[in-house]
Amino acid sequence: MIRVRFLKADGSLAVEAEGRPGQRLLELAQAHGLPLEGTCEGAMACSTCHVIVSAADFARLPPAGPHEEDMLDFTPHVAPTSRLSCQVELTEALGSIEVRLPAAHANMQGR
Repeated sequence: MIRVRFLKADGSLAVEAEGRPGQRLLELAQAHGLPLEGTCEGAMACSTCHVIVSAADFARLPPAGPHEEDMLDFTPHVAPTSRLSCQVELTEALGSIEVRLPAAHANMQGR
């Protein structure tokens, strides 16, 4: 299992969770009630699953592809270590990862 620490925008702990290899970070976040919509269901047509990965963990992830980078260009509160959680696959090699929810996010469903 891969340990994931989800932090709120202010840096305080939102939840610690365990994911399985092959699971997407978005799925794990949603399973724990975190406000990551994933409106496009992983098709990279929105940025409602934007997270900010800790610098140390960001360096251990495969780089974002060009399409993900393009989506992040239009994402509010983007940071140098921003990723779309629908594109981050949990792997045994990660062991653990820490991500922070952005200060605000796009709500594509109008809720």
